[in-house]
Amino acid sequence: GIAVGVIELKRSTISVSEGIRQNIGNQQDDFIKPFFATVQLLMAGNDTEGLRYGTTETTEEYYLNWKEPGLEEMNRLDRHILQLCEKKRLLEIIHDFLIFDSGIKKICRHNQYFGVKSAQDYVKRHEGGIIWHTQGSGKSLTMVWLAKWVREHMTDARVLVLTDRDELDEQIEGVFFGVDEIIYRTKSCRDFVDQLNKKDKWLLCSLIHKFGRSGAQGEPDVDSYLAEIKRNLPKNFEAKGDIFVFVDECHRSHGGKLHEAMKELLPRATFIGFTGTPLLKIDKRNSMGMFGPYI
Repeated sequence: GIAVGVIELKRSTISVSEGIRQNIGNQQDDFIKPFFATVQLLMAGNDTEGLRYGTTETTEEYYLNWKEPGLEEMNRLDRHILQLCEKKRLLEIIHDFLIFDSGIKKICRHNQYFGVKSAQDYVKRHEGGIIWHTQGSGKSLTMVWLAKWVREHMTDARVLVLTDRDELDEQIEGVFFGVDEIIYRTKSCRDFVDQLNKKDKWLLCSLIHKFGRSGAQGEPDVDSYLAEIKRNLPKNFEAKGDIFVFVDECHRSHGGKLHEAMKELLPRATFIGFTGTPLLKIDKRNSMGMFGPYI
């Protein structure tokens, strides 16, 4: 067989950090680096602190804790091992949640794993919803893992990532290119409509209203933007493929007329909203009314 996981166990009186540093040291050229060529999951643990995990070349500060309810009657280490290394889940993590991001191998945090898993159920039913995340929780990679799963498991799938600021659009493009997924960034309103009308590219990103002229106080002029979309619609326009729309910062950018217009343009699309902002009562009502419940 080949090694896909390594666990460095320590006595309760010795810190898990010691085990992590041992894992890192073992990967050096003058130790047993070739052994780690097939290893996907690296763990260190003891009975009192439980388990921390990473992957090859993960530095100590990025070793993660797995948090999941259940098996509370067990000691912390046994619980973490049974939750993380259950055969089906281990294979799933290796297949769906490990990635090279600009050459750095990364593994999912528990929140990314459970967020994507829950979203998969919504996607299979073609139901929309909202993924609420905190700043720094790895939202961009959550999008990547969900997009890759959609492409693999849904027939005729296409993914459109919508953002409301140029720097976010650029950032999304960079993240997908970093994991070797070619994402097409639309150049204009006409280009946006044209790409939807044909099936050349499965992965697109676009600004929601970049192409509308600004109105009062520099706010996007949504009416002008929508009028421009309608002017550019070819005869018999129909968005091609089974489209899944990821809307970044959905609480602020996809309200009212704009959302209705996108629904009109993409009547069969499934919309997944992402927001890292605690939703105020009115935002919450509006966002959930548009996208559906919290995933």
